[in-house]
Amino acid sequence: MMKRKGNAMIFLVLCGFLLAAGGRRDDETGNVSADPVNRYNDAYKAYLDAPCPVGEDGMKHFAYFARDREAVKNHPFLDISRFDGAQIMYSWKQLEPLKGVYDFSVIREDYSYLSDHGKKLFILLQDATFDPGRKAVPDYLLSPEYDGGAVYQRNDDDEPEGWVAKRWNPRVQERFALLLEALGEEFDGRVEGVNLQESAIGVSSEYDHSFSPEIYRDSLKKNMLALKKAFPQSVVIQYANFMPGEWLPRDDRGYLRSLYEYGEEIGVGLGGPDLMVQRRAQLNHTIAMMHEGTYTVPLGIAVQDGNYVGKTGADGDFEVGADSEERENLVPLLHDFAGDFLRVTYMFWSYQEPYFTENVIPGFTS
Repeated sequence: MMKRKGNAMIFLVLCGFLLAAGGRRDDETGNVSADPVNRYNDAYKAYLDAPCPVGEDGMKHFAYFARDREAVKNHPFLDISRFDGAQIMYSWKQLEPLKGVYDFSVIREDYSYLSDHGKKLFILLQDATFDPGRKAVPDYLLSPEYDGGAVYQRNDDDEPEGWVAKRWNPRVQERFALLLEALGEEFDGRVEGVNLQESAIGVSSEYDHSFSPEIYRDSLKKNMLALKKAFPQSVVIQYANFMPGEWLPRDDRGYLRSLYEYGEEIGVGLGGPDLMVQRRAQLNHTIAMMHEGTYTVPLGIAVQDGNYVGKTGADGDFEVGADSEERENLVPLLHDFAGDFLRVTYMFWSYQEPYFTENVIPGFTS
């Protein structure tokens, strides 16, 4: 614990720390302002008066069903003309039950059903989970040949919170590229798009000695290139939200930024889950990358579980206000923020209830 050294000394130390961190001291008041950490804190306020229903836009809107593909059947989004289709998550394990044996029957079924209703399919490939009891990779990868194939994701308390494929292992990368190639042979140009899960993972070299932030960065780029090669016609997107080994804006090692630059270079779209317009972490990472860059590739953002009340699925109270008639409708704000501040091409709206029925549907129907 720091001992008290007098108010004057404490004031000077604090000012020096804040200024070094990017703040600015106003000459007359002595207050510190313009801290880059806070630069987008109030950006959402420009959209507080966004109208409902939301205005016409150039974006493509998809209902997001995660792994609950059966919920697509007879869902009311099918009757909303402004929704282009559904985004559905498929695990690697589901699509390759045995090594080199691919089973795309569920994708074919969902593709046919959506096509019959005039809607398109956007595939989200899952190789990571947020459940310590469930892995998303095929069983054959869980062997010494692939260095175990997957590793625990850990939270800030070093407790397991899920699993992620060893994306940084060359042999795992090779198998993943083959999966992408097989998918592309059947679905490229037919499905609207394919996107890879978020870049954020709870892994460090402490628990996996083959891992480093630099190796991980390079591995994601290899997967992005493999995705583009496999799907030259359909839209491809890498969710790039956070990267291990850095924390923006003060500890910027260029890892996340390099993914956005590389995606633009090779034609892979970018974006992320969780449109959180008031949470500093998202504001300084995904949102900053999208807002500050100039892109020709498509950008996508997801409104996932919890986002309808300013939360994420990781928050214990992400359904707060679910039964409240006083609940604020964030859909117009989220829509206009994404379209204007982020300039996205794709929005993926979670089918989480009661928000989809009570807020999203009225927002997209006149």
